[in-house]
Amino acid sequence: MSQTILSRLFPTEALRDLPEGESPRVTNMELFFDLVYVFSIIQLSHFLLAHQTWLGALEAATLFAAVWWAWNYTAWAANWVNPDHRSGRLLMVALMACALLMAIAMPSAYSERAGLFVGAYVVMALLRAGYMALVFRGQQMSRNYAQLGVWSGLSGLLWIAGVFLPEARLGLWLAAVIVDYAAPYAGFWLPGVGTTPMDSWPLRGLHLLERNQQVFIIALGESILLLGGILVRQPLSAPVVLAAAAGFLLIVTLWWLYFIHTSEKGEHAFAHASQHTRLARAGLAYAHGIMVCGAIVVAVAIEQIVSHPTEAVHLPTALVAGAGPVIFLLGSAVFHGTMAKQMPSAYLPAAVVLGAWCWIAFALHLTGLLLGAGVLAVLLALASRQAAYGR
Repeated sequence: MSQTILSRLFPTEALRDLPEGESPRVTNMELFFDLVYVFSIIQLSHFLLAHQTWLGALEAATLFAAVWWAWNYTAWAANWVNPDHRSGRLLMVALMACALLMAIAMPSAYSERAGLFVGAYVVMALLRAGYMALVFRGQQMSRNYAQLGVWSGLSGLLWIAGVFLPEARLGLWLAAVIVDYAAPYAGFWLPGVGTTPMDSWPLRGLHLLERNQQVFIIALGESILLLGGILVRQPLSAPVVLAAAAGFLLIVTLWWLYFIHTSEKGEHAFAHASQHTRLARAGLAYAHGIMVCGAIVVAVAIEQIVSHPTEAVHLPTALVAGAGPVIFLLGSAVFHGTMAKQMPSAYLPAAVVLGAWCWIAFALHLTGLLLGAGVLAVLLALASRQAAYGR
C-alpha cells in the first residue's frame, strides 16, 4: 500500500525522459512560476530604497540570497522533473505559493513577518528536496537530494533560530546563507555517508542557462517598472527626461553586455562540454546570482537619479550608482572565467573608473543627472570595447 501511495504522490513518470544529449525545453509552467519573482524583485528593490544604510544593504543582501537560492534550486529541480506532468505541476504550484509568501513578508522580514518569511523559505527547501528524493527513489539522485535536504534542514535551524532571537537575527541568517551557499562546494558531505560527486548530477546545462537568462530579464524589467513609474508621477521637465534617457540607455547597455558578450560564452561552453554540472554550479548558481543582484541595485540607482536629477548627489545614491554596475561586472567576470577560462581584461579598469566617478560626483556635489551620465558613459565605453575586441 505504501508503494501505491508513493507511486501516486511521487510518480517516477514525472521525471523528464529525454534522449542523451538533448536539452529539455523551458515549459510554460516554469515561466508561470517566474511571475512570483517579478514581485519578489520589486519587493527587494523597494526594501533597499527604504533602507539606504550599510545595515539596510546587508539586510537586503541577506534577503536576496534567500530569494535567489530558492529560485536557483527550483530551476535545477525542473531540469529533471517535467513541470508539465501533473505531479510536477503540483510541485511547482506549491513552490510558487511559498515564494509568494516570502515576497509578501519581505518588507517586514526583520520584524513582525520574520516567521512568515522563514517558514515559507524552509518549507520550500524541504518540500523540494523531499519530493526530488522520493521521485528519484532507487537512483543515485535520490541519495543526492536526501543529502541536500539534510543541509537545507541544518540551514533551516539557523533561519528559524533567527526568528526567535531578534537581537541575533541578522547574524544567524547570515550564517544560514553561508551554510546554504557552501553546501554544493562541500558536495553535501555528511559523516558516514560522504559527498555527492559532481558527475552524479546529470545536468542539461543549456536548459538551465536559458532559465537564468529569463530571470536576468526579469531583473532588468524592475528597472523599466521603476523608471516608468517615476515618469508617470513626475512632470516631464528637461532634466527628468534627460535623466530618464540615461537610465533607459543604462538598462539597454546592461542587456547588451549580458546577452551579446556574456551569455554567448555560456551557450558555447555548454554546447561543447561533456560535463555540465561543474560549469552550472559556478557559472549559473553563483555568477548569475551576482549579476541579478547587480541589476536590482542598478534599478534602485536609476530610481534615485531620475527622481532627483537636479539635486546634489547624496552618499547613498553615489554608492548604489557605482555598486550596481560593479556587482554586475563581478558576476559577469566569474561567469567568463568559468565558461571561457578567461576574465575580460577591461572589467577591472571599468570598475575602478566607476568607483572613482561616483566618489567624484559625491565629493563635488554634482547633480544626479551628471552622475548617471558618467556611469552610462563608462558602461557604453566598455560595451564598445567588448564589441571591438571581444575580451
